Parts: sequence; C-alpha cells; structure tokens
Amino acid sequence: MIGEGLFAGVLGAGLIVGAGLFGAWTGESTFAAGEVGLVCVLGLVLHLLLVRAGRAMVGIVAVLAVGLALHTPQAAVGVVLTARGQERSVVVTSVQASQEVSGTRGRYFCSVEGRGGSPYTTRIWRGCTQATRPGDALALVYDPKGLVPPRGIEGATGIVDALRSLAGWVVGLVIACVIAVVRSFRLLDRPVASGSGRPGGRSSTRARRPGTGGGGGRRLRREDRS
Repeated sequence: MIGEGLFAGVLGAGLIVGAGLFGAWTGESTFAAGEVGLVCVLGLVLHLLLVRAGRAMVGIVAVLAVGLALHTPQAAVGVVLTARGQERSVVVTSVQASQEVSGTRGRYFCSVEGRGGSPYTTRIWRGCTQATRPGDALALVYDPKGLVPPRGIEGATGIVDALRSLAGWVVGLVIACVIAVVRSFRLLDRPVASGSGRPGGRSSTRARRPGTGGGGGRRLRREDRS
C-alpha cells in the first residue's frame, strides 16, 4: 500500500515537473505554461478516485498538485538559465517599487537596456535594490536561444537551487498520495453489515412466530375442543 502510494506520488510529481522543464527547455508553450502539468494533475486525481480514496484526501492532493504545477514554470526558467544561460552587463534606466506594481512591499523592479541602447521588455528584480539608481550597471543572465526571459544575477545559483522552491510542494504531494492510498485500502477492508444497515445486522422484517400465521392457531383450538 505504501509502495503504491509512493509510486503514484513520485510519478505524478515527476510528470508535472518534467513537463514544465521540457517546455522551458524546448520552448513548447503548452508545456512551458503549465497546461500539460494540469493535465497530469487531473490524471493523478482520477487515479486516486479509481482506487476509492477519500474525498478529503483527494482534495488535498489536488490542491498540492495544482500548486506544484503553477510554481514549476518559474523554477524551470531558472534551470534553463543555470544550464545554458550567458551573463551580460546592462544599464538601469528606471527603478520602481513593487508596492506600486502589485501591492507587495520589499521588492524593486529595474528597467534595463543593453550597452548598445537596446531596451529589455522584462523588468529585473534580482539584484535590483532600494539603493539602485538609473545609470547603474547590473549583471544579467539570458538564454542565447531566447526561449525564456532574462534574470538578474543574485549570488551563485545551481540547478539544485533553482529547483529548491519546489521541494516542499513535491514532498507534501507524495505524503498526501501515500496517505490517500493507504486509507483507501483500509476503507475497502472494513466489513459491510448485513441487512438494512441496522446495528447487529438485524433485518427490518420480523420473523413470524410459529403458529401465528395463516390461521394455524384456529385449527389448534378446534382440535382441542374435539
């Protein structure tokens, strides 16, 4: 039971993450946007329903799987830039606080342009701080194939660091799948009460007492009189 749950969880998480990595690496928009990952989520949920897992656990698995599918594209971009990205120095043209963009404090976005004056459409937040001013230089990592957006460089990163943000989602999804499968087997092993579901398996129809049906009592009284 535990092995089957582990297999379902690891396979489901692997397909979701693998679809996102494949999309970011090849530029396939359907995979990169997470649509194929959501299809994998649906397949995992259907599998748990077929093994008759509890609805509550299936709901938890669905939430964790969807969260993993939504976070995978950003992590996949980091993997691609780490694997084949190239560094370039760019110039900051403007700095904007994140609270003016999305209502979240503590993050700044820099609009940048290349040394030749060509602007980038993507705003950079890694390496962009409150102390950054227009005219400052930032280190940028970009994909030579242009399949993923560039990012600012903020310390040394590796493929493991790029995937670290998905670790919690993957672990939670695998654990939830194991619990769902184990509980489904326990529910199937419970004995089903006979009869109409009353305690003790009592039937709703009462057994007829000997001599009380079909006029048998009248015949006995007639024989006693004779």
